[in-house]
Amino acid sequence: MIIRRPARAQARLATGSNTLSLQWLLAGLVAVAVMAMAMTARAAPVPDSFADLAERLLPAVVNISTTQTLKNPEHLPDMPQFPPGSPFEEFFKDFMEKHGTPDAAPRRATALGSGFIIDPSGLVVTNNHVIADADQITVVLHDGQAFKATIVGRDAKGDLALLRIKAPNKLPYVSFGNSDAMRVGDWVIAIGNPYGLGGTVTAGIVSARSRDISAGPYDDFLQTDAAINKGNSGGPLFNMKGEVIGINTAIFSQTGGSIGIGFSIPSNMAKPIIVDLQKFGKTRRGWLGVRIQTVTDEIAENLGLKDQHGALVASVSPGGPAAKAGLKSGDVITRFDGKDVVDMRHLPRMVAETPINKEVDVTFWRDGKKMDTKATVGELADESETEQAKAAEKPAPKQEAGQTSLTSLGMSVASISAATRERFDLASDAKGVVVTQVNPAGHAAEKGIRPGDVIVEVSQEPVKSPADLVAKIEAAHKAGRRSVLVMLQRDSDVQFVPLHIGAAGKKESER
Repeated sequence: MIIRRPARAQARLATGSNTLSLQWLLAGLVAVAVMAMAMTARAAPVPDSFADLAERLLPAVVNISTTQTLKNPEHLPDMPQFPPGSPFEEFFKDFMEKHGTPDAAPRRATALGSGFIIDPSGLVVTNNHVIADADQITVVLHDGQAFKATIVGRDAKGDLALLRIKAPNKLPYVSFGNSDAMRVGDWVIAIGNPYGLGGTVTAGIVSARSRDISAGPYDDFLQTDAAINKGNSGGPLFNMKGEVIGINTAIFSQTGGSIGIGFSIPSNMAKPIIVDLQKFGKTRRGWLGVRIQTVTDEIAENLGLKDQHGALVASVSPGGPAAKAGLKSGDVITRFDGKDVVDMRHLPRMVAETPINKEVDVTFWRDGKKMDTKATVGELADESETEQAKAAEKPAPKQEAGQTSLTSLGMSVASISAATRERFDLASDAKGVVVTQVNPAGHAAEKGIRPGDVIVEVSQEPVKSPADLVAKIEAAHKAGRRSVLVMLQRDSDVQFVPLHIGAAGKKESER
């Protein structure tokens, strides 16, 4: 480093005067230079240009075009009905004959996305949603060559797909890097096919890690401010070594364009999925056999936990790995396979990434005590995409014999009888008390409780009747507790709900 001296210092050196002052000045300048050099050494290098990196990576990034047959295009309206002889009838008839009707010949729709080659033989990675429902997939290389692609495998839950193209020569390709090594603030570049424009390079930084955007059960996205737009889906996010550390998947935008909030699937999550797709044509995930929910402050208080750490077991699949390991409803899993379960959403990914048939240590909380067990991880069975049944709206309920109203909680309950089984379509083996009415403005409604729900337990103790329910709530109130943990069964689903009781444990009315 060259240090230019101030003019005044040069004058003093020439005259030989004030030598001591000059020495102190020189010493100070040297100290500043040393500090500057040390700071430069510690600072992350800022690239002067991304050109060399982009030139090397662009040939391995592809454009993906899909076509899909639409039998009933939704954008065409039905033929309006007009009185015979109406002038509008002839007008709309001519319009529909020219532009088609919903029953006309099928139409073709096209969509665009991105992908990248991971093997010189022609393996291409993209998002599942890019090729979903496609009748034909075309991969266009950086040099303009186009090839028909076949699907090697796809994973809807992870939103990843693996394609294969057959090219006459070996293809340029890129490799996966370690996404866990990426830190917030690290430089990244995205390459893709935004709006069908072809190979486009954008740069930015890692803005955040472990983002949950409710896209699926294994959300753990990298967030970046590198511009990602429509058509970038399936394209790679690179580190400064040219390694793929993410697959660009989604954006947050109110306009549809980039506002600097993009999300990428981390490479460390994608790699095992891609390996499975190449090897088996599907993803093989670990399975524990539990339904879980979030541990809230209220739930932690009721269970005697010191914090909200872990995942609450709502139900256990009969005969599954968890059941065989001795886990049961109400347990809180705090460690799995030697790793802390920070919160509920981390456990599904931890289990899914565990090798099938591996025996793992599981630490859980039960009855105020920490306990350990071993579980052998099974394989998650493929589940068809089905819509969850919505609760049918019931007419205004009649007062049932033996109904008990808990006005302060905003609900009424009744014993399970032949009448309530028929009215709420309860299972023949349902046990507990059934919720018959819920005040829309009450606390029960606020917690999501609705008519037809069956209260099975209170504070992890079975409930046999409305009187038993009231007695347990009153006992909790007298013990100074502010809330009770209620286990609800709704159809085949089980969940825990904390209810504030205060002075609400008293039975308001009984008929």
